[in-house]
Amino acid sequence: MRLSFYKYRKAGLVSLILLAGSILTPSPSLPLPPSPTKLAQYNSNQTATDWLNQGLQAINVGRVEDAIASFRQAIQLDPNLAPAHYNLGLALRQVGELQPAADAFYRATLADPKFAPAFANLGGALLEGNNLQQANDYLQRALQLDSKLGFAHYNFGLLREQQRDWDKAIASFKKAMEYSQNAPEPAYHLGICYLQQNKINQAKDAFRKAVKINPKYSEAHYNLGTIWYNQNKSKEALEAFRKSAEGNSNYANAYYGAGLVFMQLRQYPEAVQVLQYARDLYNAQNNTLWARNADQLLQQVQNFNYQPR
Repeated sequence: MRLSFYKYRKAGLVSLILLAGSILTPSPSLPLPPSPTKLAQYNSNQTATDWLNQGLQAINVGRVEDAIASFRQAIQLDPNLAPAHYNLGLALRQVGELQPAADAFYRATLADPKFAPAFANLGGALLEGNNLQQANDYLQRALQLDSKLGFAHYNFGLLREQQRDWDKAIASFKKAMEYSQNAPEPAYHLGICYLQQNKINQAKDAFRKAVKINPKYSEAHYNLGTIWYNQNKSKEALEAFRKSAEGNSNYANAYYGAGLVFMQLRQYPEAVQVLQYARDLYNAQNNTLWARNADQLLQQVQNFNYQPR
């Protein structure tokens, strides 16, 4: 049995993951969102910039809803304050309000047509909403304004990966790695693209770069383990799956992969232990397909004349 490579689109570089879903569009005709009632009575001496800074302070301590309220108050006082729209978009994206986030980024671009990060995040939000054409347009604009904007190259890479244009995706992820050297996501997705081209050694190098930047990058460790497993290098594979599980103890694929390695090594008690754990995690995460796969492997172990306690 072969393992599947796991293509996990991890949020990073300000944004973004790819999800299938409804088409998002920037909505310039929408009215500005009202400020919460609790902010109706505010200190008249506070300026829009004061509210913006208050929102940034709230973000820094994890109070996202308070930050959203502050950014909206800043916008009410100064509708042309581009950083307030931009940070509102980031905060809304953080709580999963994708369409309002796209609208906020769009308003930031209207307030400041040279605000490259706003175009990059607007493109990313539209990409996440499956609006590929507009995402392409806004990402192009971001890079016209700032050709060294790492997360714009990253989002462009995600778009090209979505389009299965592997060569262009690779070029974008390499640019993202050049300009965002502390971000592991571009290296990870570079590895995914190389796998699609069956360039195993290049993929391995890319995943190694990702885990060097972030030693707890579970998905990158998992894909390294998958490569080793498919090459019958059990020791290396088991170590990679162990690190994957250490990075995220709820990452069921790591235990499933380890189970296959133990089966390869004929260490059946260990295989049963990790496969049962993987199955239970899959069930807890409502991943019924892979829970069944783990169950089938457990049955195979039993057919090898090992009876679990």
